[in-house]
Formats: sequence, C-alpha cells, structure tokens
Amino acid sequence: MAAGMKEAVTVYQSLKKEFYRKNANLNVCAQHLCKLKIALTGLSFLPSTQTTPTLQEFVLARDVLEIGAQMSIMKRDIPAFERYMSQLKCYYLDYTEDVPESAYKQELLGLNLLCLLAQNRVAEFHTELERLSTNDILNNVYIRHPIAIEQYLMEGNYNKLFLAKGNVPAESYNYFIDILLGTIRDEIATCIEKSYPRISYTEARRMLYFESENELDQYSKNRDWELGAGKYFCFNITKQNEETDLVATAELAQQVIKYAKELEMII
Repeated sequence: MAAGMKEAVTVYQSLKKEFYRKNANLNVCAQHLCKLKIALTGLSFLPSTQTTPTLQEFVLARDVLEIGAQMSIMKRDIPAFERYMSQLKCYYLDYTEDVPESAYKQELLGLNLLCLLAQNRVAEFHTELERLSTNDILNNVYIRHPIAIEQYLMEGNYNKLFLAKGNVPAESYNYFIDILLGTIRDEIATCIEKSYPRISYTEARRMLYFESENELDQYSKNRDWELGAGKYFCFNITKQNEETDLVATAELAQQVIKYAKELEMII
C-alpha cells in the first residue's frame, strides 16, 4: 500500500505541475490522469465498513477528481464533467469532518448547478441546491451566481442574463453561460420568426443581444435568414404555421411527459 501511495503521489505531482502551468498540454494531463485513476483503485480512498483511508489518500483522490472535472470543462466534455462531479459530491457533501475543505469545492459545485441550468434540468438544479448549506446559498459567490441566473430565467429577464456573461465568478463559468445564452437566443429567434412577417436588421440585432453586426450576419446565415430590401429580414409565417400544426401534437405530448417527470422529482 505504501509503495502504491508513493507512486500515486509522484504521478499526481507531475499532473499538477503540467495542468496548472500556462498553456498546459491536455493530452499529457490526460495520460497522467488515466494512470492516477488506475492507481487509486489500489488505495482505500473512501471510508467503508471494511477500511478507513488515511487523510493523505482521501485528499489525493479528491484533488485528482477535481483536476479531472476542470479538465473536462477545458475539453468541452459535459458527460465527463458530470461523471467527475458525481464522484466529487461524495467528498464534498458526505465526508466533511476532520478533512480540510478544498479550495475548488464551491467553484465546482456552482459549475455543476450552472451545467444543469444550461441543459434545462431545472428540477435537478433545485434538488442539488437543497443539499447545500444555507450559508453557501446566501453568501458564496460561486453558488449565488447560478441561483441569480435561474431567477433571471424564471422572470424572463434576458437582459440581465446577457449582462451576467461579463460578471462570472470564474473563467470556467463562461462555457455553460455561452450554452445557456445560445439556447435563449435560439428561442428568441424562433419567436421572431413566428411573430413577425418581417423585422429590421437593427431591431433583430437588439432583440438578439448581439454586440456587433458580424455576429448577427453569421447567426442569420446559420438560420437561413435572408436580408431583403430596406435591410429587413422577411419570414414566411403561413408556411411556418402549417409546419407547426403538423408537429404540435407530438411536441405537446413530449412537454407534458417532461413536466410530469420534473414534478415527480420535485415532490
């Protein structure tokens, strides 16, 4: 066990040195991380009825998982991030006595909340929120940020949502903020298409919260919007309504099922 622990610590130091340096090589980090995850299986890094880990084993495993979660965000790998967080929550929420708190705990728990919001998993968001302490919910900047985002969503206050992009507590939050804002922008664009026969270029840019014309030009191209005379985007509402009628029943059924599942989770 001592030899295995010594080897794991050596690999961890190499991983930490590479990961936290400027312009880290993520491929090298991934190789170190893979070796560490294998090494951890030979250690008693979580309390059980049969074994009690040393503090060093416990902290080592937690730190390795934290780097894995952070690296997943850098690689834009949401499923991997969720796997790491499912393991980290055990360290963060279940075993807290006589263990020093990680400097990344609140940041990663806040990222997890934002990840759920970005995927519109609101019921799971509230379930995770209930596991946190009142002090963290009220006072921790990493936790308060996703709570504020969820409130803006419920209010439909999209202006504050887009302003929140420039006020994130950590750089890693921008990934999920961009996903969330992209989804909101798509919803606004869909409403525009169904509500207006045409809309001016300037008004479209304002409603979609684009800072530059280049951003709107690229976005309108991706949605097959054509700019007509007088710099107006024109939409065929009649055709859209016909297409909507064909799928309305199926979409309604899917929404009802989704709401029922979320209600069941909340209860």
